[in-house]
Amino acid sequence: MNHATTPAPCIAVDVAVILTAVVRPEPDAGGYSASIPALPGCHTQGETLDEVRANLREAAEGWLAVAHDDALARDAAGTAP
Repeated sequence: MNHATTPAPCIAVDVAVILTAVVRPEPDAGGYSASIPALPGCHTQGETLDEVRANLREAAEGWLAVAHDDALARDAAGTAP
């Protein structure tokens, strides 16, 4: 008798995260530059504070998506981070 079990399906859960960004005015170039220290390499810029906020959200979402895909690839390959 075969007692093979099927793994439980994954459940997606939305989690709200607050990230701190460092926003710097760029007097020579105009506008603002910004980075999120908790996400190394996550940088952006914008002409206005509203634009830099929107760009920060997009940059953070992209950074997290790439990190997620990289983790899945490592898991599939059986390699540690």
